[in-house]
Amino acid sequence: MSETVPDVPSPDGTAAAETAQAVQVLTPQGRRTTVPGERVRPYDFRQSGFLAPSELRRIRLRHEQFLRSLSARLAVLLRIEFGLHLERISIVGYQKFTDALPQPTHITLFKADPLKGVGLLIIPPKLGLALVDRLLGGMGLPPEAERDLSEIEVALLDQIQQLILQEWCLHWPEMRDLRPFILGHETNSRFLQTSPPDAAILVLDLKGGPGEYRESLQMAFPYATLEPLTRLLAPPLADTPAGPSTAAQPSWKHEFDDLPVPVAVEWTGLQMTAGDLGRLQPGSVLMLDDPAVLVRLRLNGVPRFLGRPGLRGGRWAVELTAPVST
Repeated sequence: MSETVPDVPSPDGTAAAETAQAVQVLTPQGRRTTVPGERVRPYDFRQSGFLAPSELRRIRLRHEQFLRSLSARLAVLLRIEFGLHLERISIVGYQKFTDALPQPTHITLFKADPLKGVGLLIIPPKLGLALVDRLLGGMGLPPEAERDLSEIEVALLDQIQQLILQEWCLHWPEMRDLRPFILGHETNSRFLQTSPPDAAILVLDLKGGPGEYRESLQMAFPYATLEPLTRLLAPPLADTPAGPSTAAQPSWKHEFDDLPVPVAVEWTGLQMTAGDLGRLQPGSVLMLDDPAVLVRLRLNGVPRFLGRPGLRGGRWAVELTAPVST
């Protein structure tokens, strides 16, 4: 997909785009036209936000609740006040995000089954060492010199990170079977390949630490992980009550007042032998078995009513008793 930008004249008074390669584009009116290549710049829709503003607000509220609960759990585990709050929530490209990570850092790769995709939990080494120090009974202060975590310190820090991920899963009660797993660790973001370089991911920028110490940390989720959860956060559609029927009642058109309709009456129940039927001639008289038998009234050949035959004012008549069920 491409979009055009206005011509920018060159210093010698001619448009620099005149020497560029021609590119065929569609105008806003839907017409095809050819423009110089310098007027066209690429646009990757995958870099746009994959969440609507309303979905982003609901996710922010859910994670603010998660952080409040996580602060309390970490305070109990470490036996020290642990402040934690959400500074920013943003959607960025995967390559741009990983390139901006400091070197070195402590990156934990995790997965929450049955969700797809691999998430990232980024904790600066100083904060990780402070958490390990407090877990071992220390004051929870960062070391003066910057250094990487040892294997034992990584294993101890995993206990805290596992608690963080478990608490995150607990704050999605709509999906009760979420189970977090730590897949591995990395110290250099250039070696990460958990998502395509141009994929959009949701990044939570957090600030927190034990006691008075505060440090920035991050959680990153790919679209494959968040997409099922955003559907669960969507508010249910309200049932729309059925309104009164607006169908117009049929009305009689007086143009049909003089329209002739053939009317016929069927008399059933008379039985006779085949021999008697063969001797019928004009003028023969048939005797009815039961004068009270019902007859069927046909309007234009279609049976519409049942009735009883009789006399009315010296003329044959039919009294309608019920409509014919269809």
